[in-house]
Amino acid sequence: MFRKFNFGRYLLLFAVLLASALSVYAQKPQAISKWESFDFAHKSLTESQISNTSLEDLRLMRGIVFGRHGRVFKEYDIKSYLEGRPWYKPDPNFQNSSLNQTERNNLDLIRGGEARQHPTIEPGDLRWWQTRAFSAEQLGEHTAAEWNIMRAEIEAIHGKSFDDEPWLQKYFEDRYWYKPDPGYNPRGLSKIEWGNIATLEREHKRQRNVAISPGDAEHFQNALISESMLRGLNLYELRLLRNEFYARHGRTFKTAWLSDYFQNQPYFDYEPRESFKDTELSDIEKKNVDTIVAYENRLKEELSTKPISKSMLDGLFLEDARKLRNEIYARHGKIFKDRWLNKYFSSFDWYKPNQSYTDASLSPTERKNVATILSYETEATSAANAIEA
Repeated sequence: MFRKFNFGRYLLLFAVLLASALSVYAQKPQAISKWESFDFAHKSLTESQISNTSLEDLRLMRGIVFGRHGRVFKEYDIKSYLEGRPWYKPDPNFQNSSLNQTERNNLDLIRGGEARQHPTIEPGDLRWWQTRAFSAEQLGEHTAAEWNIMRAEIEAIHGKSFDDEPWLQKYFEDRYWYKPDPGYNPRGLSKIEWGNIATLEREHKRQRNVAISPGDAEHFQNALISESMLRGLNLYELRLLRNEFYARHGRTFKTAWLSDYFQNQPYFDYEPRESFKDTELSDIEKKNVDTIVAYENRLKEELSTKPISKSMLDGLFLEDARKLRNEIYARHGKIFKDRWLNKYFSSFDWYKPNQSYTDASLSPTERKNVATILSYETEATSAANAIEA
């Protein structure tokens, strides 16, 4: 026998549930409103004050500290919350220099509370993990930019600069805690920090499903690399991997950023020697370098010989797409107004500056590829804007 549907009963139940939900919703602003009256600029928070604060409220507390100075957030929840506050005056010219030391200390405490509650480690959390070892399971899934930032953040805490990656340098300059140190030395990192770097790199490599990456040359000094093993690596990584074979024998690099890169790596102790000769590489190492060079050249040459589809560009950040497009011009000798671009392409042996360069020197395929990449750039996300840490 079917039970008779009691509409009135279910209507009453619905009303009770709705009232309960509205009550919780109404309490939420009340829970965070007490922090709007807290003087973060002159009073110091304590661990006990935030120990039972939810992750959501900690994020809004962080928004209040910055919001008092008009910072405009990209994070939707913080942005929406601040825009609903009568005291909030957006300032597109906000600078971290407007924060005093008390506010910075309070932000450290808030940010540490957020890091503890995150289900997996996120960009911005690595300062809290500075003295704590983490496992691969705690890292979760991340975008390419997030992996780069988390790896770099461990050294940025100590003041490392990232002049070879302008977007990454700009990202850290926008962090209130970042202070570049001209005397930065990677040897100052602790054993825990090097261990965390290794865990990050291993897990990033596993999630990318690549067979080899920079730092792996040690395992191929007596074993041959095949072209199939290089698939998935970008041109920058291929160049680092190729030069790593030389660096492990002490080659002195004329290209400043390459020299700096190897001096700052944990996977071997780079000691440049003026007496280094290419003949010091073993026959297997030379063959591996040749394999990488051939693969690099084939990828680059295809920019001029094969049409690029948008699907081939999927996942590239804006900075990477621009570099790829400018390589088409650079292969014809274009001299760029951007000093960084000139410095970057001048480090390649194939780049020959041509004062007489015009776009007319591009082939129909190259022009089509330039147009395709330009179109992609209008939709691409900047790596610096991909995350708000």
